[in-house]
Amino acid sequence: MRVTELNRDTAGEAVDAVFAGLSAQSRYLRFHSPTPRLTASARRALTDVDGERHAALCARIGGTPVAIARLIRTGECGSAEIAVAVVDLWQRRGIGRRLLEELSAVAARMGVAELHGEVLPDNRAMLELVRKVLPGVRLTREDDTVHLSYPLAWATAEITDADLVNSLLGG
Repeated sequence: MRVTELNRDTAGEAVDAVFAGLSAQSRYLRFHSPTPRLTASARRALTDVDGERHAALCARIGGTPVAIARLIRTGECGSAEIAVAVVDLWQRRGIGRRLLEELSAVAARMGVAELHGEVLPDNRAMLELVRKVLPGVRLTREDDTVHLSYPLAWATAEITDADLVNSLLGG
């Protein structure tokens, strides 16, 4: 497997290939609604990769795109929304994990302080993935989604016994 960072020239082919490899259920879990096809505006948004505001990584096997992980800055406070999609034939083989790990490094390089995202409660695979790759991720139920929040400083912070006790006491 080869992971590359996408740009505006390479994003279109990768987006089209990964979208085509997603089942109706995987598309629903990724886009939070039935999505039989990408609209022109949605495709434009997914391919508008500039490496500063919007970064995306693509996993390829034998040259074929099989997964995309992306982050999009969401404000001035250094936060970015993340999303991951792995074609059905390649799910549960460690590809999403590798992309999310590498995406965290890209986010740190870009000066992003916090990752966040929305996951449908039925998307158990994604919830399991973020728990494994982003230790200490905060998951909170909001209406019909689960909101994830992960300060990147946690990835390099040393957690003390006092931190754990304080966390358990709600501090």
